[in-house]
Amino acid sequence: MRESIIAAQAPQPIGPYVHAVAVSGTLVFVSGQIGITASGELVAADVRAQTRQALENLRAILEAAGSDLGHVVKTTVFLRSMQDFAAMNEVYAEFFGATPPARTTVEVSALPRGALVEIEAIAVRPL
Repeated sequence: MRESIIAAQAPQPIGPYVHAVAVSGTLVFVSGQIGITASGELVAADVRAQTRQALENLRAILEAAGSDLGHVVKTTVFLRSMQDFAAMNEVYAEFFGATPPARTTVEVSALPRGALVEIEAIAVRPL
């Protein structure tokens, strides 16, 4: 079974996709989130602020899907510059703490709306 998730507390998708898709009732695949607010505005041109907002958006979507950050098993982080890796990591660690999920981080040439970071996730719904 496939279930589309749209979170009222997160910015609306900026393209033809949904916030997340739940599969078989347990797996939740969250679309990449950038540092935009619910009004659709990109936060400051600072990777820390954009990472924080992207993770807040991710949190809101997971909650709408019946999950949370503690149930994330894998993330992929897309950075415009690997020089921002340490700054992104500082904020990321605040959200995932001592038991972070598996993660891949890659540098990309561009992101939507000129964002500096985008984060996607795979989570499970708690039983």
